[in-house]
Amino acid sequence: MSRMFRTVLIANRGEIALRVIRTCRRLGIRTVAVHSDADAGAAHVNLADTAVRLGPAAAAESYLSIERVIAAARATGAEAIHPGYGFLSENAEFAAACEAAGIVFLGPGADAIRTMGDKITAKQAVSARGVPLVPGTTDAAMTNDDLIAAADGIGFPVLIKPSAGGGGKGMHAVHDPAALPAALEAARREAAGSFGDDTLFLERLVATPRHIEVQIVADSHGNVIHLGERECSLQRRHQKVIEEAPSALLDEATRARIGEAACETARSVGYRGAGTVEFIVGAEHPDEFFFMEMNTRLQVEHPVTEEVTGIDLVELQLRIGAGEELPLTQDDITLTGHAIEARIYAEDPSRGFLPTGGRALDVVFPDGEGIRLDAGLAPGQTIASDYDPMIAKLIVRADDRATAIARLDAALAASAVPGIVTNIDFLRTLLSLDAVVAGALDTSLIDAMDADLLAHAPTEIDRQFAAASVIATGGRAGTEITGPVRTTDLAPTASAWTRANTWRTSRPDFRPLVALAAGTESADVEVRADDVRVDETGRWHLSVDGIRHTARVFSDAGARSIWICGERGIHVFTRPIADTALHPGESGSQVLAPMPGAVVRVLAAPGAHVEQGDPLLIVEAMKMEHVLTAPASGTVGLAVTEGAQVAVDEVLATVVDDTGEQPAATETETTMEARA
Repeated sequence: MSRMFRTVLIANRGEIALRVIRTCRRLGIRTVAVHSDADAGAAHVNLADTAVRLGPAAAAESYLSIERVIAAARATGAEAIHPGYGFLSENAEFAAACEAAGIVFLGPGADAIRTMGDKITAKQAVSARGVPLVPGTTDAAMTNDDLIAAADGIGFPVLIKPSAGGGGKGMHAVHDPAALPAALEAARREAAGSFGDDTLFLERLVATPRHIEVQIVADSHGNVIHLGERECSLQRRHQKVIEEAPSALLDEATRARIGEAACETARSVGYRGAGTVEFIVGAEHPDEFFFMEMNTRLQVEHPVTEEVTGIDLVELQLRIGAGEELPLTQDDITLTGHAIEARIYAEDPSRGFLPTGGRALDVVFPDGEGIRLDAGLAPGQTIASDYDPMIAKLIVRADDRATAIARLDAALAASAVPGIVTNIDFLRTLLSLDAVVAGALDTSLIDAMDADLLAHAPTEIDRQFAAASVIATGGRAGTEITGPVRTTDLAPTASAWTRANTWRTSRPDFRPLVALAAGTESADVEVRADDVRVDETGRWHLSVDGIRHTARVFSDAGARSIWICGERGIHVFTRPIADTALHPGESGSQVLAPMPGAVVRVLAAPGAHVEQGDPLLIVEAMKMEHVLTAPASGTVGLAVTEGAQVAVDEVLATVVDDTGEQPAATETETTMEARA
């Protein structure tokens, strides 16, 4: 009889590390977390039984270092390593290194990873088992001329795909035969630059494609079963955004056929573990499906399968790794209800989905019937640009698809991560589209959304909340709203307007104006609220024209950025530098990072006098250099040094009036200097 592991190391971070730890803890297994310097205080490090530092923030020197991960496992007595997803999860050399070290890799053998990691060899393997393929080429040695000659037999339009890699890099859709030569040249350059391998192949481009994947599990005793399919067609640039199970497209007969094809795919490489087989299905012909690729590790979207089957996939991985036989047969698998997962990213959809970052002032997610949260973010934690921008997954389950969509929308409406710009409101917009509600999905739906749908302009009520928060804190930039403001933070009574140093709207001759900016637009907002109250839970209640509105209000240190999280969505307002600067000696004009990046050069010495407009620092972000200049004349105070990684809107420097006293270094400044 096989013996379950005593200690398992999780070679990953964030929500997937927490997810694995939870199952291990339920099974009585000791867990080991690994971390980079950037994650020293992360939630997965704190939850595990023990933790090992791997190295600096750079993934190549920490999470991607095979030698350091193996050394951590040996030092802590780990008998098995769970790779999660990403990082080393589909690295054949890592799987082989685990085997050589006598440590169980909770996934397939190195040969299976190598075969399925190359799209051409994968297609050759599954074709021999009768798995249907999209018409295309399978010879890795084909030149551009060979591919051009083969294209006519495949039929246009065609899709150029690199054999190595993923994420949509190097992929080109070609509708006109005359455009194929140039597209092949570009694809080879991109593939070589991204993956170090310029091998290409062609496939027929499937019209109105839908991305359907099947969850399979296989043990080392020859047993293979599938756990149904997931619909993953809502993608942006080939990256999934929303996934659901089961698919609204397939009937029972097609579900059985595609499931068996997935099992044959696993058998073709002697697969062991919990993996996913991905298929492309044309919406016009939902009974036809074609193999795309196999992911040999656990998928980000595995929770929706768990929700409709009631099966813990991580537990199955552990039992399979320990040598046990599958405790289930295909007849035991039933799909009940409908589950949908939304990936929450630190990115700004209104700015081309640029990654954001910053410090989470709070982390607000709902709980309740049919709601599951997989997240690795805690209040106060900083999100930088070192790793993938996904910060949470919100999963809901209901009896049917329509109810699941409504439940997910309501759950997203109750979610917020103030301090970090996320895609939460974009996800709500996506769920409201007629095509999504009707289940008429395809992989190009998100990329076809126009700028108006992606724009996220605040309403007048949002502006009123932001302006009111400035008045309620006395209009002073040194006042920090630490989390939701509570009544005791404002005044002895329940009304913010009863403070002696504020104002009342009953005075018609006094309508305060508050300078605020949202995105690229700025304006003086006239405060029109009749009453503002903060209840015992920290929620703000504001009345305008006799109608009461509710929101959660947050502000960062210095009260420069104000976050309004309400029924209209999540909006961030910025107080202009001139508005937030205090009297000399109290604070200084702040210089903020325009987006996540690195300080590549410091141009002004600490304590030096500068004039307004003088260059202070150069920040490299998104492969571009940004010269940041002094917003006023005065004495420079630096919060970072060259080489520091910074988050969006992080304070990099201050310029203090020469006639005032230099303020003492704050805890934030000291921490930043140590980190840099």
